Amino acid sequence: MAMGKRGDEQETLFITHQQLRSQSHPYYRAVNRILAEKGFDRYAEAACARFYAKKMGRPGMAPGVYFRCLLLGYFEGIDSERGIAWRAADSLSLRDFLGIPASKLTPDHSTISRTRRLIDLETHQDVFNWVLGVLDGAGLVKGKTIGVDATTLEANAAMRSIVRRDDGRTYDAFLQDLAKASGIETPTREDLTRLDRKRKKKGANKDWKNPHDPEAHISKMKDGRTHLAHKQEHAVDMDTGAVVAITIHGGVKGDTDTIEGTVEAAEENLEEARSHAGDESKQADGPEEVVADKGYHSRTAMLALQLSGLRTYISEPRRPRQQWERQAAERDAVYANRRRKNGPRGQLLRKKRGELIERTFAHAFETGGMRRTHLRHHGNIAKRLLVHLAGFNIGLMMRKLFGVGKPRCLQGVRAALAAFMAALAVLLDALSRPGQSRGPTSPHVLLRSLTGLPTGAGFPETYTTGC
Repeated sequence: MAMGKRGDEQETLFITHQQLRSQSHPYYRAVNRILAEKGFDRYAEAACARFYAKKMGRPGMAPGVYFRCLLLGYFEGIDSERGIAWRAADSLSLRDFLGIPASKLTPDHSTISRTRRLIDLETHQDVFNWVLGVLDGAGLVKGKTIGVDATTLEANAAMRSIVRRDDGRTYDAFLQDLAKASGIETPTREDLTRLDRKRKKKGANKDWKNPHDPEAHISKMKDGRTHLAHKQEHAVDMDTGAVVAITIHGGVKGDTDTIEGTVEAAEENLEEARSHAGDESKQADGPEEVVADKGYHSRTAMLALQLSGLRTYISEPRRPRQQWERQAAERDAVYANRRRKNGPRGQLLRKKRGELIERTFAHAFETGGMRRTHLRHHGNIAKRLLVHLAGFNIGLMMRKLFGVGKPRCLQGVRAALAAFMAALAVLLDALSRPGQSRGPTSPHVLLRSLTGLPTGAGFPETYTTGC
């Protein structure tokens, strides 16, 4: 046989569409089956019909294709719309998931971005509630106990671009003015660095902003870096782990200032989910309990949640003895929360809080690829996050019906199988004595029968190294 060389094959003049099709990914086939059974495309087209002209212009990207593109961001762990467009164009399996025939091009990033700007935030919220209604019909939303937590998302803005809020001066110009005011006529870079090092509260958000994304705040990230960031807060069903509400705030917005808005959003979304599920709804009439960490504890927050008819299980930070003069209502709310959180149910909910809420952050932002945003302004970020976390909720249903919550988990199953077969090969080799005949009942023949290898073939590197 002669050695083939790259590039010496002649291109075929005509090919059939069957040659361009591949076996679709089983996970995405199952997702499309669920969306088709529930009528997702008809619902999305009806909800987005008012944003399109009836007779003018060429047909744009179908709403079902647009929302599936954003779902790919969660399933594939892609943070940017450019990455989603590239991945969809590169994969025949994802092309089949989007429902785009081989004769048409997949949407590019400008089309996805244009469609996102075209469809308003309320419609994205309706799609999120529709998915929540599907989970409700499957029994994956209880709605009785709500857990609230927040994390920071790195903004698509640079610290070197910040300007003064009062007069618009850049950071370097502000330092030069300070140096000249202190008696240095021609300050050098070393002089500016020395002067800036001695200043306190030099990154106060009340003094500085980014002109390209004024809603981003100067914040300290999880790894200790100082960066412009947004605060993302969501509410989670503590019985199933489903995300029931999403809110976006400035990076340094206090937890006690945002918990009420997030709980109200959860109540509204759960009510909408019940209307979408109809008679199949299995959730409670409304939230009754709220769980959160000690960052959400304050007198006013405890009283406000109690007046809303909610029982709180919020951890309490260590504080000195407090004075309750003319604050009897706040005192009763704080003491009642303390009794509940120290009880058996409070201890159980505290353990589940770390398990369920933190897991959503890991799936959506770490492996989901949204720890850094590539969009600006809270409205645009909220649109992307609503569909992104709707993908997380779809993953919960897929885990119940299909066994895995993400398509990449199937790769993990294969890797685990390869590791098991590698360990089995080592064990059988150890049991085989030197010079032992490899007959029909030999351990090597048994291993080949388990792995599907032919009798005369050697063991591949996958089974011997576990790679």
